[in-house]
Amino acid sequence: MLQTSMATRGMVSAPHHLAAQAGLAVLREGGNAIEAAVAAVAACGVVYPHSCGLGGDGFWLISEPGKTPISIDACGAAAMNAKAETYRAQGHKTMPLTGGLAAATVAGAASGWQAALEISSRWGGALPLSRLFEDAIYYARTGFPVTRYQAGCAGKLGDALPAGQSAEAGTLLTAPGQALLLERLAQNGLDDFYRGAIGHHLGAELHKAGSPLTSADLARHRSVRRRPLSLNLNDGTAYNLPPPSQGLAALMVLGLFERLNVAEGESFAHLHGIVEATKQAFIVRNTHVTDPSYMTIHSTTYLSESLLDRLAAAIAPRQALPWRRESNDGDTAWIGVVDGQGRAVSCIHSLAKPFGSAVAVGDYGLLWHNRSTSFTLDENGQNLLTPGRKPFHTLCPGLVRFRDGRVMALGSMGADGQPQTMAAIYSRYAQFGQSLQQAVSAPRWRLGAGRGDNASDLKVETRFDPALLQALREAGHEVTPTKDFDHQMGHAGAVVRHEDGRMEGAADPRGDGCVAGW
Repeated sequence: MLQTSMATRGMVSAPHHLAAQAGLAVLREGGNAIEAAVAAVAACGVVYPHSCGLGGDGFWLISEPGKTPISIDACGAAAMNAKAETYRAQGHKTMPLTGGLAAATVAGAASGWQAALEISSRWGGALPLSRLFEDAIYYARTGFPVTRYQAGCAGKLGDALPAGQSAEAGTLLTAPGQALLLERLAQNGLDDFYRGAIGHHLGAELHKAGSPLTSADLARHRSVRRRPLSLNLNDGTAYNLPPPSQGLAALMVLGLFERLNVAEGESFAHLHGIVEATKQAFIVRNTHVTDPSYMTIHSTTYLSESLLDRLAAAIAPRQALPWRRESNDGDTAWIGVVDGQGRAVSCIHSLAKPFGSAVAVGDYGLLWHNRSTSFTLDENGQNLLTPGRKPFHTLCPGLVRFRDGRVMALGSMGADGQPQTMAAIYSRYAQFGQSLQQAVSAPRWRLGAGRGDNASDLKVETRFDPALLQALREAGHEVTPTKDFDHQMGHAGAVVRHEDGRMEGAADPRGDGCVAGW
């Protein structure tokens, strides 16, 4: 854990060390938490291209002392030409994972950066885009070393991966198209991605690649600022994103677990309680969470004390609820920043599956996401592919304001694992007194990972006490041991600012990141 004194100007946690350093450099120049986050996210999109980039979506939580936190939904909607019947007529029973038809939703990331920087300007932020993109452009031009994780993701895609993306770990990879795109956005402004020359080029090139997206779809897109979902806990108030994010499920897990009154961390009651709380939250999520325009019950209904009390009472203290559900998998980059003024940012960006749709668009070679895989082609499905509809998102950055004045930004990659990982970190840190780095590094578990018959089990890292794993099995959990520090458990991180100005942060040893502070 990196811990700094009251004199610190800020701290960044990111899943790639070069991204964390890019954010730190901005803080050292007097930039604020939002500016540092944009610099870190831009760099991450270059050096972690399998996980995130301008061809994907993003969600933000922004906290300023004395004010209600703000959420930014930078999720793109389905193309107006994207219709379930069209896909079925072409022989598809489910949404394709790669290719032009998988690139069926607008990439919202740039609009989230723009919305966040509008807030930053009200804080006095004045660093130009050319400075915020400086590190990202440098690495795109001169090269960055491929991590083992990136190389492993590339190997799984095989021939579907675009030329120039596949390389062995340690190889120096360049992305000149990304540098060109960032330079043009720095010159013309982020809105050019949707309603300028860049947007027209992207729309035309997406059409050539077989995507249903057009430049009109890009021009139609706007990010959305909303009041985040919130839940009062014993130690403070937790915040997350409203639908189409699964932020509701993340908050429900925290609220349900707290009601179980578990006294000891790393115990059977701790793991069993969070796993069973996750099941209850996912039942609600899978039944109700979708594009909010299509929801008939407001998401705050499921955060009411009476409903959480009832669901918590249904959790058997020694018996696992049978669980056979398809899981969501994906790749994501979470970044957290706190600055010397007490402001905090929790933001998450993703291409959905590793390398997204594997479509590299136009002059920029921009990898376009495949978030459209969240849609179903089943007319009776919860998330039916519909023109202009937003896809369901597992992305859910977390933020907590503690009653003692601390503010905490936390998050992780890992699709269905995100709410579970955040509950593990929060419970260990806030309820059981572990240090922040200990809470992130400690062995983790995940209900649901992978596809098919192997997607409903409880995967558990083997550093847990074998007696604990046996107790879980005896309670009816289908326990599958995994390797230590398994990527399936997500690449998590957290940063905390104390009321007196002290800061602490943690990065996940499962990933390639670090905490950088000054």
